Amino acid sequence: MNMSRTRDTRERLVVIGGDAAGMSAASQARRLKGPDELEIVAFERGHFTSYSACGIPYWVGGDVTEPDQLIARTPEEHRARDIDLRMRTEVMEIDVDRQRVRARDLESGAESWTSYDKLVIATGARPIRPDMPGVDAPGVHGVQTLDDGQALIDTLAHTRGRRAVVVGAGYIGVEMAEALINRGYEVTVVNRGSEPMSTLDPDMGRLVHEAMEGLGITMVDDAAVTKVLTGEDGRVRAVATENAEYPADVVVLGIGVRPETTLAKAAGLPLGTHGGLLTDLAMRVRGHENIWAGGDCVEVLDLVSGQERHIALGTHANKHGQVVGTGVGGGYATFPGVVGTAVSKVCDLEIARTGLREKDARRVGLQFVSVTIESTSRAGYYPGASPMTVKMLAERRTGRLLGVQIVGREGAGKRVDIAAVALTAGMTVDQMTALDLGYAPPFSPVWDPVLVAARKAAAKVRAS
Repeated sequence: MNMSRTRDTRERLVVIGGDAAGMSAASQARRLKGPDELEIVAFERGHFTSYSACGIPYWVGGDVTEPDQLIARTPEEHRARDIDLRMRTEVMEIDVDRQRVRARDLESGAESWTSYDKLVIATGARPIRPDMPGVDAPGVHGVQTLDDGQALIDTLAHTRGRRAVVVGAGYIGVEMAEALINRGYEVTVVNRGSEPMSTLDPDMGRLVHEAMEGLGITMVDDAAVTKVLTGEDGRVRAVATENAEYPADVVVLGIGVRPETTLAKAAGLPLGTHGGLLTDLAMRVRGHENIWAGGDCVEVLDLVSGQERHIALGTHANKHGQVVGTGVGGGYATFPGVVGTAVSKVCDLEIARTGLREKDARRVGLQFVSVTIESTSRAGYYPGASPMTVKMLAERRTGRLLGVQIVGREGAGKRVDIAAVALTAGMTVDQMTALDLGYAPPFSPVWDPVLVAARKAAAKVRAS
């Protein structure tokens, strides 16, 4: 092993991770400081950089035809901006005391140390892969990276049978169920929870369950997969729960992700209760002036509950990267926190949420009221109006908005952004009723569904 360090006066920034947060940070730092002031070295263990992991289900399902469409910036484009990007190179160790990292070239196996003046950790998240018999059998796939997506597409292209089992019914599981339906597979979703989409309250999750069954997806709730069964050829043939077996020619794991903080933990950096790195508002790792972190490997402040939480979303990762890059480049920026907004779909069903669920509010000791309303995406008389259900939570005494969940067809999902802004602003449901939203019959009823829910919630607060 050798020690690589240029003998000049430039500072060196080392970035671990070549996707959204890491390369956004590197690019922003480069905008603020030229190559004569700042040397940037970035390590990425995969084959791709700056890509949309959120788009992988739509590539698998055929809505996106080529993986290149999911790549925002190639390694060559980063290098053209004087970023020394080293692909297929995995950082194995962070030496905080000596300010250096040990990296291994995954092709040659060669290792070397690289020193840093400033370090950015953007190691992302890793899929939860249960420890059970058969989980590593051919035909069982996690879906986190473009490499994972390509491996699944290759399996689908060469698998004779047309039976698929998706393990887990969160965002990844629901989106992969749709992708496999689009591929012409018979799809079974096995879910540990009582309803799909545990990010929703069970009553709203039930609407998703019914819609998925209406699409021909077999839903198995309150069931945990205990093992993957294989055939004589060693390939997957079924998954088993305590009470049943479900035939499968391909299995997709959609159980969720955890922060990838193995390196950070070994280096003694501070982690939160969810396993993510803890940072200040400027995304500096707490207690370390020259180390920043962002993306799926960190925990962030929930502006509604006031607690730290882990949310793996590309929207946050890119914002983190901008904040980190600004700090590294000598400027000042902060990431104040999140309200937990997410939107997804399964075929034509749109699913959205922001803020707290009922159990979240109870966990942090909030007293609340909840209301659920039925409305339509457009004026009821206008062609194409479709039903939607809106659930809203408000703090009992103050009327402060706590959370919104929406399930419906076209035009439903993005309405959650109204609630996300209201949550960020700390609005009450009574204040929301006066919001001046855009109206015309092709876009909304006279009273937008979110405002109908706010009116009902405000009335319930006053009566409580």
